[in-house]
Amino acid sequence: MPSRIRMPTPMSAEPSADLPAAGPAADGGFAGFDLRHHGDAEVRGADAALTDLAVNVRAGTPPDWLKAHIAASLDGLAAYPDGRVAREAVAARHGLPVGRVLLTAGAAEAFVLLARAIPARRPVVVHPQFTEPEAALRDAGHPVERVVLDERDGFRLAPAAVPEDADLVVIGNPTNPTSVLHPADAVAGLARPGRTLVVDEAFMDAVPGESESLAARTDVPGLVVLRSLTKTWGLAGLRIGYVLAEPDTITALERVQPLWPVSSPALAAAEACCTPSALAEAARAADRTAADRAHLADRLAELAESAEVRVCGPAAGPFLLIRVEGAAAIRTRLRELGFAVRRGDTFPGLGPEWLRLAVRDRATTDRFVIALTKAIAETAA
Repeated sequence: MPSRIRMPTPMSAEPSADLPAAGPAADGGFAGFDLRHHGDAEVRGADAALTDLAVNVRAGTPPDWLKAHIAASLDGLAAYPDGRVAREAVAARHGLPVGRVLLTAGAAEAFVLLARAIPARRPVVVHPQFTEPEAALRDAGHPVERVVLDERDGFRLAPAAVPEDADLVVIGNPTNPTSVLHPADAVAGLARPGRTLVVDEAFMDAVPGESESLAARTDVPGLVVLRSLTKTWGLAGLRIGYVLAEPDTITALERVQPLWPVSSPALAAAEACCTPSALAEAARAADRTAADRAHLADRLAELAESAEVRVCGPAAGPFLLIRVEGAAAIRTRLRELGFAVRRGDTFPGLGPEWLRLAVRDRATTDRFVIALTKAIAETAA
């Protein structure tokens, strides 16, 4: 069964008996997990030459037409950013009123705004998932309670594990790093009067048909959906995302957001990525990613016949989570062989035997599996 772990703030007089009190640990993490570690740390500096399976940004992006559109916006840099057109484009893309949209400097900024604007008494984060929501809540002084999903259930959502009196619940869909896609009805079923339900859909546009998305729903009370344009379009360095929520929530978030938080080039990108032609291109990319993910899963299944490698599935995101004994040593050896993968031990609910692999084209996958086979054999010797 999923477990509940109460994580008090550093000022609490009653730290959890299960884990250390919340707050930064000596290693820069929280309660035994480095919540600030992200995949880009694997490919910085000299490591940028490694074949990157650590970062979940689609390879070969941004496309030339998008780069040209962003470049054209540079002529207007003397003016302060005006987000009205981009905001209207996002609203139209999801069939929502403009008052339900807030543009942000990536989805990560949205987590900070939520932590500052929502007066939660009992916030709950469903793990394993992207660690930035919990880090932002802690930084804002909130206690955080973890609901840890069970590996034996394939890390699927167990709604009954979420405390009934939780007034802020955060869940990813599809979830990073497990690649699990939870049913929309099950996620929506977490909504309660007086509860803010935050659904991180940063990778939903990589799911064919965006099945199980709640982005266009207006009938779910307290729903907040976060979206990112950085993954599919290769815009991590530009920082552009958005929030979809009830107008009162959007107003509350705007009040704690700095002036002009989204740059003019990022606004130009948001507008361009919401056009019908861009959405069609994203849909084609999602189909290719699904096919490439199936190829990666098949190759790993072949490897599992001779090594202790288990793939978490069924997977729906542009990445796979695998469990393999000696993962830390294997990850190091893979770097020597030219490949960067994401360690899993910074995610609450996982441990040192987990690795996350970004989906790449079939040729890259085939080269990677050869290297992985070699790394496993050498570290086991």
